[in-house]
Amino acid sequence: SSHPGCTLNDAVTLAEFLKNNARQPEQVQDFYPTPGTASTCMFYTGIDPATGKTVYVARDYEEKQMQRALLQFARPANGNIVRKALIKAGREDLIGFGKDCLVRPAPSKPAGDKLQKGKTASKPKDFRKGNKDKPKKSFDKNKTKGKRR
Repeated sequence: SSHPGCTLNDAVTLAEFLKNNARQPEQVQDFYPTPGTASTCMFYTGIDPATGKTVYVARDYEEKQMQRALLQFARPANGNIVRKALIKAGREDLIGFGKDCLVRPAPSKPAGDKLQKGKTASKPKDFRKGNKDKPKKSFDKNKTKGKRR
C-alpha cells in the first residue's frame, strides 16, 4: 500500500478486485523507501524516472492508513477507516449490504446510550450465583496462628 503512483482510487479498484476474486490478504506491506530503487526515486522526487512525468505520492499518514485498510476491507477493525476512504474517494456505492459492497454501513447508536452531562454510568451489578445473601468471610489470624499446613 502507499506505493508511489498509487492513489486512493487505485486502492479502491484493487479492493474491488480482491472482493470479486474472493481474496483477503492477511498481511499488507506499506511502502518504505529502499536505496537504489526506482520507487524510492519516485517517492522522494514525485517524478517517474522512466517517463519524466509527475506521479502522485501519498505522504499523509491518514491516506496511507486508508489505502492499507482498503486492501483488508473484510477486517471488522478496519470498518470505520474503509468507510471514510470510500466517502473520500466518492465511492459510497460500495458501502451497504449488496454483494458488491466492501463494507456495511456504520452501526447506529441507540438514542438512550448518551449520558447526561455530569453523570457517570453506574457500575455493573455482580450477578454471580450465591453472592447475594452470603456474608463476607473475614480472615482471623488468631485461628491460623501456629498451625502449619
